[in-house]
Amino acid sequence: MPQGRYRVSDPEDGSPLGEERFHCAPGPAGWRYTGRLTAPDGRTLLTTDLTLDALGRQLRVELHAGGWQLRGGALDGLTWVRMAGDGTAPEEGNARATAFSGPSPGFLVALAALLRPDATEDGAPARARLVTVTAPALATRTRDESWTHLGAESHPTDSGPLVVDAYEIADLETGERHTAHLAGDVVLAAPGVELEELDSPPSAFPGGR
Repeated sequence: MPQGRYRVSDPEDGSPLGEERFHCAPGPAGWRYTGRLTAPDGRTLLTTDLTLDALGRQLRVELHAGGWQLRGGALDGLTWVRMAGDGTAPEEGNARATAFSGPSPGFLVALAALLRPDATEDGAPARARLVTVTAPALATRTRDESWTHLGAESHPTDSGPLVVDAYEIADLETGERHTAHLAGDVVLAAPGVELEELDSPPSAFPGGR
């Protein structure tokens, strides 16, 4: 059950946003990630609770930020409820989409688990329609993204080989592209994300990869 800390910064200018302390754990039914993003002054900016099934589908997504909360999951596409932190003023949403994406690094692992871009035929990109959630208001928008597996490298460590997968992630609306490096169920590096602390080796990729 890896637990550790990500340093989170603005991917555009590199300014520090804070750090996210996280736990993640695979189980017989899937995978779960919990994280808490705190600002440099100690304020909690975002909490994330994300549960996947064995196929990588997002059974449960719960986010809290800026006096708002959002709860959703894979039901008739994607279904969610956004409301005030005290549970008032609920707004329901539904979209014909594959998965949620969001401000937590845990969503990168979740999307890699679902899309399995390393298993596509002839290395073709895996495409998905996403509902992207942005903090602090937890507003949602639908967009299309593609993931391409760039390759894997094995690195020797004291606890055995560490396999690092590189992915190119493209926003199909803007054409913007960036690269993310994952090892099992942990993000090593991505735009605005850097792993700073990990207390145990990454677990096998959700779904057994």
